[in-house]
Amino acid sequence: MKTIQMTIDDELLAEVDQLTSSLQITRSAFIRSALQLALRHHAILEKEQQHAQGYARHPVTPGEFDAWDTEQVWSEP
Repeated sequence: MKTIQMTIDDELLAEVDQLTSSLQITRSAFIRSALQLALRHHAILEKEQQHAQGYARHPVTPGEFDAWDTEQVWSEP
């Protein structure tokens, strides 16, 4: 693990400190978790953008998925 130095505004730091105190975790653990979550979020957004670009380049053609229509039918209980 590597120690880093960062700048954070006072109000945000106070919120982080209040939450980490109530969660009984360290500030570093909280920030690591927040960074991991932000990285996962960014990766998902990137994949969604690639997905949208793919469909923009190759849009669904009429009838392309008609064979799956019967698979989407929910039976009544």
